[in-house]
Amino acid sequence: MSDHADLSRRTFLGTAAATSAATLLASNAIGKEQPTTDSSASIGHSKNDKINMGVIGTGGMGHGHLRNIMSRKEADNVSVGRVCDVYRRRLNSALKVTDNPSDRGTMDYRYVLDDPDIDAVLIATPDHWHTKIAIDAMEAGKDVYVEKPLSLTTDQAIACRDAVHRTGRVLQVGPQGTSDGRYWKASKAIADGRIGKVTWSQGSYCRNSRGGQFNWHIDPDAGPGGTNDGFVWWDQWLGHKHGLTEKIPWNADHFFRFRKYWAYNGGLATDLLYHKLAPLLLAVSGPNGEYPKRVVAAGGRYLEKDDRDIPDNFFMMAEYPGEHTIMLVSVMTNDTNIPVQIHGQYGSIDFDNALSLSEQRTWWPEFRKANDDLLEHSMVKDENGKEHPRPAEGQAKLEMVGESRPDHMGAFLGAIRGQCEPACNVDLGCSTMVAIKMAVESYRTGQALRWDPRTEQIVPA
Repeated sequence: MSDHADLSRRTFLGTAAATSAATLLASNAIGKEQPTTDSSASIGHSKNDKINMGVIGTGGMGHGHLRNIMSRKEADNVSVGRVCDVYRRRLNSALKVTDNPSDRGTMDYRYVLDDPDIDAVLIATPDHWHTKIAIDAMEAGKDVYVEKPLSLTTDQAIACRDAVHRTGRVLQVGPQGTSDGRYWKASKAIADGRIGKVTWSQGSYCRNSRGGQFNWHIDPDAGPGGTNDGFVWWDQWLGHKHGLTEKIPWNADHFFRFRKYWAYNGGLATDLLYHKLAPLLLAVSGPNGEYPKRVVAAGGRYLEKDDRDIPDNFFMMAEYPGEHTIMLVSVMTNDTNIPVQIHGQYGSIDFDNALSLSEQRTWWPEFRKANDDLLEHSMVKDENGKEHPRPAEGQAKLEMVGESRPDHMGAFLGAIRGQCEPACNVDLGCSTMVAIKMAVESYRTGQALRWDPRTEQIVPA
C-alpha cells in the first residue's frame, strides 16, 4: 500500500470507530502535509459523460445540495463520489444520504481535490472558506459550484475571478435567482429598449422570528474535545493557519451560528441580499454584471440585542457607472417585503408573480411604440373629436413569459458539458460581491464608499 493510500485511509472517518480510536484517527490525520494535486485534468465533458462530484461542507445547505444531486442521479448522469465536513456528525450523515462507504468521507477537503475520479466540487462551507477551496479546486483541475456569497472579502473575490480566467475551469456561484428565466427575459427587454433608460431598481429579503435570526440549534456534545459524532476539527474550521480568521478558543455559537459574526460572513447582506442583487444586475447590466461606483448602507441592531455582530435591519444603495441605482432592504424584525422592480423612463418591470411591463403615464407614446409588437392598443376619438389612447394613458400593461432555462444545478452540469453558460458566472458573482462587501463596510464604518476600477480597491467617497 502506498504512503498516500495509507494516509487517505487513516484520514477518512467512519461512523463505527470506537471513541478512543476515532479521536486518535482525527488527531493523526489532521496534522499531515497537504497531498499533491494534479492540475492537468482535461477540461470538458461530453453530453453522456458521468459527472462525479465531491461535496465540501455538509451542513444544512450542503445536505440540501446532496439530496438534490442524489434525486437527479439518473436523469442528469451525476453522482457524489466524496463528501467532506469538519464536524463528524454532519459527515456521517452525508455518507448515509449518499449511500457511500466510510472511506468516501473526509474531514480534509484536500483529499477530495486529490481524487482523480472527482470531476467537480460543490462548496457549501461558511463564507470565509469559499474562495480558498474554490481556487484550490480549480488548480487541481476541478469545476466548481460555490454557494453564495462568492467570498468574504473583495480581494478574495478578485482572486477567484482571476483564477477562473487563468485555469479555464467552469465556476458557478449559488444565487438561484439567476436561473429564473424572468430575469433573462427582462435583460433582453431592457436591451431592446422596452422600458427606456433604466434609472433605478429595488428589492428586499425580509423575515421575522421569535428566536432571533440565525440562532440555530447547538449540539451540546459538539466541539474539539467531543467524541464520536461530536468531534469538530475547530482549527480547520477557523482556517487561521491560512489567514482566513483569527485563532480563538472553541465557541459553539460561532460554529453553529456563524452568520451572526463578521469574522465569517457579511450578515444579511451576504446571506440574503446577494440573492437579490445578482439577478437584478443580470437583468440591468447583463450576464457579467457591473462593478459599482458608490455604495452606502445603514441599519442596526434594533431588536435582536444578543452577542451578534451583524444588524437585524440593513439597507443599502449601490450606484453604478451605467447611471442607475439599486436599492435593497433586508429586515429581520418584520417580514413585509417591497416588490422586486426595475424602473425605466418609459416603464417598469415587476417580478413579484409573472413578469410584467407597465408604462409610465407621461411617456405612454414611447412605451407603446417600443412594445407595439406585443401590446394591443389603439387611438379613439371622444365626443369632442379629440384622440385618446386605448388603454388610457398610464394603464397599458404587458405580461411576458420568462425564458425557459435549466434550474441552477442543471445550469452548472450543463456548463460542464458545454451545453450552456453558468447561470451566475464568476464575473457576475464577483461584481455582486464587491457591491455587497462595500455595503457591509459602509455600514460598519458609517461612510459612503467608492470602488476604484483601476486598483480594484474600496476607497472612501
